[in-house]
Amino acid sequence: MLTLGGKKILLGISGSIAAYKAPFLLRLLIKNGAEVKVVLTPSAMDFVTPITLSTLSKNPVNSSFTEIK
Repeated sequence: MLTLGGKKILLGISGSIAAYKAPFLLRLLIKNGAEVKVVLTPSAMDFVTPITLSTLSKNPVNSSFTEIK
């Protein structure tokens, strides 16, 4: 079984049809112990909502690379 305990991951999501799989990937990463932060491009928001990703990650979702703190 994969263990990601203590790992910090930045998940970048762009505007493609594959973006709809991001919540599933996010849940798997967190289930395996990773701390995940999410960045969305504006076009990715056509496929997945920031509120879904922030709820799953328990972190705010950034919509541009200049907002990352």
